[in-house]
Amino acid sequence: MVKDQKRWRLLRDFKKGKFCFLIGVDNWSIELQKSEFYSLYLLLLRINEQLLVIKDQLMEEESITLELEQLPWYIQLEGKKSEWSLRFVFESQDQTRSFEMYWPIPIAQNLFYEIKNMWESMD
Repeated sequence: MVKDQKRWRLLRDFKKGKFCFLIGVDNWSIELQKSEFYSLYLLLLRINEQLLVIKDQLMEEESITLELEQLPWYIQLEGKKSEWSLRFVFESQDQTRSFEMYWPIPIAQNLFYEIKNMWESMD
């Protein structure tokens, strides 16, 4: 399964073995294991739920910052109620690798929904 837009890519290829998911934005990409992708999916759902809880209380121009940490991930949402960016820090539990990702506006919203759809289509 491939989602390829002008500024981002999302791929799922189980033939690749251990690192079968790829997320790319602008000039970088990272490959994730299925368990890492799943934990990212769950964290994205949680931060989206937090946003939905407060969204109706926010004015359109009001700035917000939401943070969540669930190892191996730390995620930060920054922006306004209808447009936001996401920053991630990943600390490997196997101490094999660590990385950071940044998804700017409007890529963050697009990738969130595509990751959600990709994972849920596998059920």
